[in-house]
Amino acid sequence: MEAVTVLAPAAVLVLWSLVMLMWMTATRFPAFTRAGIKLSEAQPGARYVDVESMLPASVNWKSHNYTHLMEQPTIFYAVVVILALVGEGSGVNAAFAWAYVAIRVVHSIWQATVNIISVRVILFTLSTLCLWVLAINAVRATLFG
Repeated sequence: MEAVTVLAPAAVLVLWSLVMLMWMTATRFPAFTRAGIKLSEAQPGARYVDVESMLPASVNWKSHNYTHLMEQPTIFYAVVVILALVGEGSGVNAAFAWAYVAIRVVHSIWQATVNIISVRVILFTLSTLCLWVLAINAVRATLFG
């Protein structure tokens, strides 16, 4: 069971992504109302980007972060599944997976509330370094096992 330890942080990140989805929704729809945007009158095919400029930046930050959680973490999910399948899902790999998730959660909270870009870049870089370690270990385990 140790090999699948690395899957726990992935499950937590999935749950966190759903929390961000709810937070985004809970702030977006009231903002639509305050901005006078009526979804019932939206043009067919309209997208959020079409009304984004009509909403406060702090509302958009949550949406941007949710989008970010659908991007780079997809690599994370693939890497942790690979590590679990080859029996390398514990120890240092589990530690880096937890670090990745913790930093991404902090990144989400920061982006959704304060959103000072210089801090976001540091958090993103730290999480990406964790992902690099996991990816290199996955390649090492699968090619040189």
